[in-house]
Amino acid sequence: MFHYATTLFTSSLVTPTIQTKPNALAPALALVFNALIWGVSWWPLRALEQRGLHPLWATAIVFIFALLCLLAIRPRAWRGLVQTPLLWALALASGLTNVGFNWAVTQGDVVRAVLLFYLMPVWVVLLAWPMLGERPSRTSLLRLSLALIGVVLVLKTDEAPWPVPEGLMDWLAIGGGFCFALTNILLRKLQHSADETRMLAMFVGGAITATTAALLGGVLGILHLPPAPNLSWILITALLSFAFLAGNLSLQYGAARLSASTTALLMLTEVLFASASAVLLGAGELTAQTLGGGALIVLAALWSSLDAGPNTPRDRLTVQKESSGT
Repeated sequence: MFHYATTLFTSSLVTPTIQTKPNALAPALALVFNALIWGVSWWPLRALEQRGLHPLWATAIVFIFALLCLLAIRPRAWRGLVQTPLLWALALASGLTNVGFNWAVTQGDVVRAVLLFYLMPVWVVLLAWPMLGERPSRTSLLRLSLALIGVVLVLKTDEAPWPVPEGLMDWLAIGGGFCFALTNILLRKLQHSADETRMLAMFVGGAITATTAALLGGVLGILHLPPAPNLSWILITALLSFAFLAGNLSLQYGAARLSASTTALLMLTEVLFASASAVLLGAGELTAQTLGGGALIVLAALWSSLDAGPNTPRDRLTVQKESSGT
């Protein structure tokens, strides 16, 4: 879930423009390419885990790489981070988002993990009231009910008497989605901060949180230190880092040229890519019940994005995935 942070990074380097419909194909394809990168990101994370590199260490490496890239271009971005304490809350929330999602998709059924993560619109409704003073409308409560019905269907299995989280993967996915919602709320509260400062906070949060969680897991005996360097896992990690950057550059290009509702709609294809790839590669199961529950969750997210309407270019670049939104 590294993409929303890089969007802020590229927004400070690229002047946003909105193209007319005849020229919208390239931006649309760019957004779909970004969704594809993130939809199948579970596969290299699992491949790295099979080679001894836990997804927490992989996440830490990717964010450290991104942080070094940012500091090479914007070395003075540290100033705003030191001066604004709320940015550290943003760092923690965004870091926990990545820890939750990236770990969850390597622990079990990818389809189930992605759908539980995409409960983010539910958490936004609940958090926006106390943190932003936005009282939930009848429409938002209806979307909330729709998503909750969907999650009941996803969680209720033949083995589970009640529709409750069953294990580590479920809690990681749900917790990651909650932190993702909190990240977007904090981004809205920090909308007047410089783009590179907010982005730096999320990069720092991703690097520190993932590294801390990995070290703590090592102390508790849950995971091991990174394996000795070898071409196999180093190559996959390098490709993963560059793929994330390419995906985010594509996101920046597309989101700056299309309306917010169109952007949100195309971003939801990430769920389709993740589900399809997981089923085809044997990492997920798409039963009729899961399909029905997932449809309700995605419908709630889609409804939320379309109901928001078009925003200004800066708003779209500030909170890119508020609708889903991995």
